[in-house]
Amino acid sequence: MEQKIWFTDSGGNKLCSFLSNPTKSLEKPVFIICHGLSSNKNSPIYSELTDILKKHNISTFKFDFYGHGESQGNFDDITVSKAVDSILQAIKLLKELGYKKIGLIGTSFGGISSIIAASKTKSLFLLVLRSPVSNYKVKTLTDLSNEEMQEWKTSGYRVYTNVQGKRLRLNYSFYEDLKNNDGYKAAKKIKIPTLIVHGDRDDVVPIEQSNKLSKIITKAKLIRIIGADHFYSDKKNFNEMLKVISDYVIQKSK
Repeated sequence: MEQKIWFTDSGGNKLCSFLSNPTKSLEKPVFIICHGLSSNKNSPIYSELTDILKKHNISTFKFDFYGHGESQGNFDDITVSKAVDSILQAIKLLKELGYKKIGLIGTSFGGISSIIAASKTKSLFLLVLRSPVSNYKVKTLTDLSNEEMQEWKTSGYRVYTNVQGKRLRLNYSFYEDLKNNDGYKAAKKIKIPTLIVHGDRDDVVPIEQSNKLSKIITKAKLIRIIGADHFYSDKKNFNEMLKVISDYVIQKSK
């Protein structure tokens, strides 16, 4: 069974998702997949992961965050809090549909959003993080100079250029929201098995963040992909990352 499902966040915005259930069983695990900033549910990595898990009768629920892909909202206004709310609403929907075992897989921006969401619910049995941001405030203050931060605050927005080279506006409210979303603090509340996968040559999100995160989450396992950048640009690194994640999910879903 494969179907497109629309659901709403707490603000009433319609979010687009795609549910893939190879067996129609509600007893087998379903994994919510959360993409990165300015990405969407149709990114190749999520399609490949879905196909692998499908062969093992594991369901997936891919969705677009607020202001991304087919979902409503303006990208300018995205915040971690909005993304966290989207994940919690997705969990609520799956529970209403009757699913008994729900897992969560988050990448980068979707990673910190998954960390925060996992700290706020007891409805998950497994967490997987791929190159997650753990503390966006530290990352932002490292990436931007004092002058750039002041300009962002004064103008109310800054130009964010994604991996495809597309220039997008990101409001200052994104930064203001970060004070409420520290992944390290949230991680102390996470008690479920957690896999963290991170490239040791990631120059977008330093692997040091995942090193620290893995020591805070009590049941965390950190796998370093040697030579990999944030996007796993090298096919060998990409395949290794995909295998590590899929093998872990399959093994823990038995």
